[in-house]
Amino acid sequence: MELIKALNWRYAVKRMNGIKVPEEKIHNILEATRLSASSMGLQPYTILLVENENLRNTLSPAAFNQPQIVEASHLLVFAAWEDVTEKQVTDYIENIAKVRSVSLESLNGFKASLMNIVHGRTKEQKYEWAARQAYIAFGTAITAAALEEVDATPMEGFKPEAVDEILGLKEKGLRSVTMLALGYRDNEKDFLANAKKVRRVKEELVLKIA
Repeated sequence: MELIKALNWRYAVKRMNGIKVPEEKIHNILEATRLSASSMGLQPYTILLVENENLRNTLSPAAFNQPQIVEASHLLVFAAWEDVTEKQVTDYIENIAKVRSVSLESLNGFKASLMNIVHGRTKEQKYEWAARQAYIAFGTAITAAALEEVDATPMEGFKPEAVDEILGLKEKGLRSVTMLALGYRDNEKDFLANAKKVRRVKEELVLKIA
């Protein structure tokens, strides 16, 4: 599918049929998400891939029993770093040096910019920044799924504290931000399966500044 065609095809699926998505497609979606844009490239978030049906059943009440949680093939949970630390920045800088075969000294200026975030913001401010970064990757995942002809349901309707407890995120220094159910639409049960897509026209959405 071309990108525009794929985006016209996709919608927030309300009911899924439980059919498993091939691992190759899941891999492609996750790889596209890994390559998503991120401020300074830091990627201050973790994506949890939940395939286990029992675990998804456990998560369901925390998401107000939305059927996509259990009917999906896979569930992605986007969790932001609770804090951005000196160690995380140092590890990132060392990885850049390794991948690009450059000296650590050549990255001192860039490292200082990142350390300004570490020392110049409160823990909550750093979490909020990380959460916005997670949303950028989240958008990429939705688009990648459409290109793979995999249905996806973006989900903010859940209790983050409950999800964090079930998945043990606090111990990992993470807080759940949003979720994405991946699978295939159930054309018989989903009332939106054949509905036309509704969006604002470009002339209303885009304000051209001359």
